Amino acid sequence: MKEILEGRKTTTWRLFDDKDLQANDELELIDKETGGSFGKAVIADMEEKAIKDLTEEELKNHEYASREAMLESHKKYYGDKVSPDTLVKIIKFKLS
Repeated sequence: MKEILEGRKTTTWRLFDDKDLQANDELELIDKETGGSFGKAVIADMEEKAIKDLTEEELKNHEYASREAMLESHKKYYGDKVSPDTLVKIIKFKLS
């Protein structure tokens, strides 16, 4: 949360996007620990790519040491349907 409010974090990832997020959508930012809102943002840009196509720099910027670490982390949430071919929605946002 602090990194977002200070402008150091401006990107997030989504797998299996059930909200069909698109550029220019407005977002309410929610603290996952408290469930409370801490701000609003707008999606500035977005792209999709398979996990296997993420660059080492993208993985590092999202705090994953490796592609395997990213896969294991997301399998905890989504189970075995996560694979190297799973699409990641890379969302770049700006506070509004």
